[in-house]
Amino acid sequence: MTDNSHESAPSRQRRRYPGISSRAYEHPADRSALVALRRLTGFDTVFKALSGLLPERSLRLLFLSDSVRVSDAQFAHLNDMLRDACYILDLEKVPPMYVNQDPRPNAMCIGLDEPIIVVTTGLVELLDEEEMRAVVGHEVGHALSGHAVYRTILLFLTNLALKVAWIPLGNVAIMAIVTALREWFRKSELSADRAGLLVGQDLKASMRGLMKIAGGNHLHEMNVDAFLAQADEYEKGGDLRDSVLKILNVLPRSHPFTTVRAAELKKWSETRDYQRIVDGHYPRRDEDKDTSVTDSFRESAAHYADTVRTSKDPLMKLVGDIAGGAGDLGGKLRDKFTGAAGGNGGGASRKGGTATDATDGQEGTWRRPDPEEGSGPES
Repeated sequence: MTDNSHESAPSRQRRRYPGISSRAYEHPADRSALVALRRLTGFDTVFKALSGLLPERSLRLLFLSDSVRVSDAQFAHLNDMLRDACYILDLEKVPPMYVNQDPRPNAMCIGLDEPIIVVTTGLVELLDEEEMRAVVGHEVGHALSGHAVYRTILLFLTNLALKVAWIPLGNVAIMAIVTALREWFRKSELSADRAGLLVGQDLKASMRGLMKIAGGNHLHEMNVDAFLAQADEYEKGGDLRDSVLKILNVLPRSHPFTTVRAAELKKWSETRDYQRIVDGHYPRRDEDKDTSVTDSFRESAAHYADTVRTSKDPLMKLVGDIAGGAGDLGGKLRDKFTGAAGGNGGGASRKGGTATDATDGQEGTWRRPDPEEGSGPES
């Protein structure tokens, strides 16, 4: 049976963060998206209703009966990692963890009253010990942040939306909340990736794990720098049409794209905020009750403003230019979409006052199917 305390120290010397608040590692976009979610019309009603109706006991019994519970007797190495993670992040009660037979590499932290962690055999077989340690820390980060409640609701609503897809109005109402939940969910993954780094304390292992999730167990064929270069190319490449396609591609997903997650984590690891945590200077849990909501809003707003200012994405750069008063919106949108260079007419032929867009004539775009779609959120 899983030990519910973290009496044992980590298997190797790692920094511990006594009393650390989840605010220390939470991505500002995570908090902002959660605030926006709570303000969504009808969300409070749905949340209160589902909190009493969700079959959480059934869910726990399902994993207990049809998965392998991690303990000193079963998957002992995972049990050690779990206790280590809870010890490092000072999570007093160790959540139960289960290994579920599924070739897809995934993990999730769900539960309304108390969180439970589930990892798939595909993930266990794919990652080495240090990579897996970062994943376990990622899930413990979800538990410490209180993400499990909303993730459980998203899991339920996603499945419900599939069942009522034939009811037009009912499906639209559910999908509005599902879409908002997914936006928050994607941002919460960035927070949990940070928690995974705080637990594993090995940036290279975190990078390797994300690369393997993207490209499988072929490390000898992959390179971290080249992988991160993909994220840079993805962000700054193309024109406004590509920016719109990026948004459309990510909307159905429960997770950010893997290269983006890797780039975000590496960027955070190089910040002063991360170094301060490592040095022991971080927000404490016992201070959470005194936290100013206004300050949280201000921090989130500053993050988004900085994102717009520093982004290489064409759409974000345009938004930044417009916010800075650099020209009229209509003209900039026209020039960006038609490829016209400012003032010289380059990139588009103009006849009779109209611009001919040099597109390739293709409708829609291909993207690799997301194995998580339609099956609920996993992390």
